[in-house]
Amino acid sequence: MTTRASLLQRASGAALAGLSRAVTGVRPIWVGVAPSGRQRIYFANHASHGDFILVSTCLRPAERSRTAAVAGSDYWNAGPTRRFIAGRLLRTVLVERNWVERTADPLQVMLAALDAGESLIFFPEGTRNMTEEPLLRFRSGLYNLAVARPDVELVPCWIENMSRVLPKGAVLPVPLLCRVVFGAPVTLGEGEDRKVFLDRARQALLSLAPEKDGTRR
Repeated sequence: MTTRASLLQRASGAALAGLSRAVTGVRPIWVGVAPSGRQRIYFANHASHGDFILVSTCLRPAERSRTAAVAGSDYWNAGPTRRFIAGRLLRTVLVERNWVERTADPLQVMLAALDAGESLIFFPEGTRNMTEEPLLRFRSGLYNLAVARPDVELVPCWIENMSRVLPKGAVLPVPLLCRVVFGAPVTLGEGEDRKVFLDRARQALLSLAPEKDGTRR
């Protein structure tokens, strides 16, 4: 990335963080983990296209500048405006979700970003949750990343209220208070089964949900 593009991304990241704080009053809650310079994968619930901006806003500026969100290229490459936002304004790692038509393995794309020193914001449900369930079943991506890069911390973070700030189809955000709750890192056990790990990681994320939603365990 050129210096000019990097400066543009940093400036836009700071501007979006300021806007996010103004609209949502977002407050990070660090439970069992603290801000760190370590390389991490922040895995979160997903109900809005603004989710990754909220998580990024909660990070320190230095960490924000090297943390990219994993997002679907089918959405962000649909039109010049979205391509400009994803490619020039936001820190995104675009992956192809259609396994029939894709030209690059999503796992390899994410690993390349990690190998370049990036931390990631990752949504293990694989798509936005538009159901009444608090959290969809996790797909295999988080497990595959944990196997391939065991030294990278896996930090669950529950995003509260963002689906109401920017509901599906909305253009302008609705001012509401939001929180992002960061939990203790999840570690892949030696020889741990994929399904067991994904169920445990999902439960770790669910345990951070607000009690009023009836989802905290």
